[in-house]
Amino acid sequence: MTDTPSTIETAAADSEAERKSKEAYFTAGQYALIWARFKKNRSAVVAGVILIVMILMGLSAPFLSPYDPNIAGRDATYQNGAPQIPKFWDENGFSFRPFLYKLERTRSAATNFRWVTQVNRDERRYLELFVKGWEFYIINIDLDLPGDTFDLRLKTWRVDTHLFGMDQGMIHLFGTEAAGKDIFARTMFAIWTSLAVGTIGVGIAFVLALIIGGVSGYAGGWTDSILQMITDAVRTVPAIPLFMALAAMVPDEWSAETRFFFISIILGLIGWPTLARRVRTHLLTERSQEYVLAAKLCSATPGHIIRRHLLPSFSSYIIVDLVISFPYMVLSETALSFIGLGLKDPVNSLGVLLQNVTKVDVLLNYQWYFIPAGFFMALVLAFVFVGDGLRDAADPYSGH
Repeated sequence: MTDTPSTIETAAADSEAERKSKEAYFTAGQYALIWARFKKNRSAVVAGVILIVMILMGLSAPFLSPYDPNIAGRDATYQNGAPQIPKFWDENGFSFRPFLYKLERTRSAATNFRWVTQVNRDERRYLELFVKGWEFYIINIDLDLPGDTFDLRLKTWRVDTHLFGMDQGMIHLFGTEAAGKDIFARTMFAIWTSLAVGTIGVGIAFVLALIIGGVSGYAGGWTDSILQMITDAVRTVPAIPLFMALAAMVPDEWSAETRFFFISIILGLIGWPTLARRVRTHLLTERSQEYVLAAKLCSATPGHIIRRHLLPSFSSYIIVDLVISFPYMVLSETALSFIGLGLKDPVNSLGVLLQNVTKVDVLLNYQWYFIPAGFFMALVLAFVFVGDGLRDAADPYSGH
């Protein structure tokens, strides 16, 4: 049976497409290869999508939150209230607009004349989009250390528009706390706080690791020995006793933002040794390569060689280490805040919110307090899966 011209043309086209695909693969850059391997890891891709969504939620927390997450936005008529899920229909009929029922507060002799909130199923309140509400600043920085040491206040772009709200009353998607504060708003701001702490901590650790690890690996000799002694000393510092001492030293007059900035710096100052070790190991291997010797013959300074030649050859692994370091920073902040050594109210962080779930009354009656714990687990697991996926993609011997 002879091949028809159309069959021959199809086979030739497939062969040409395969040839171009192989050519593109073998001529692709390092980051293109990493991305191609990463896309084959479905769990890492799904985790990456979840991570991007949570980052966007944290960045847009004021816009997504219909009410101030602090005591200023409390709902005095709905304390320890269950989550309110909008509906489209009930026994009174269907509605194209999502709605909730009207809440009425009454006193009765049966409750010793205490206020009781009752649901009026005949009165509806409708959900609205892009409503006016509490004012917030797109950029809101307030750092005020005691004395005249450091003072930074920056507030710009005041906005009062929020994604959703009600035409009457308030809506609490995740319920409320004992004081009436909205758990949904607190969760959105907690995601931002944990991400911000991780970003500042990882940034400080990244700079210190590159400087100390780069100098140690390139110089060698007695310089390497001294820097490694410092690295080992920092690694052996126990975190919990250190934070207990620091918590006792923090002045009570420090603002919530200042305390947050202080915790971020401390996490960064104790989180650099692992990455510094990896940078040092790589530079010890690479400093005798021919391209380094050629740069020395061209009278390049050690700083130029490290910055322009050695570190770029290790950049993909550095990026992977940074992503992997994020969940550990978030875990550290959450654990410290959970045991009362880190951030405290009125700061909205995942660790602060998790402090409430340890109460027996919450475990028995107010299970919606656990909703922030689900976001915490999703955030950490997303970082872990993305980090593992990037680590496998960056390793040419991982079998991808």
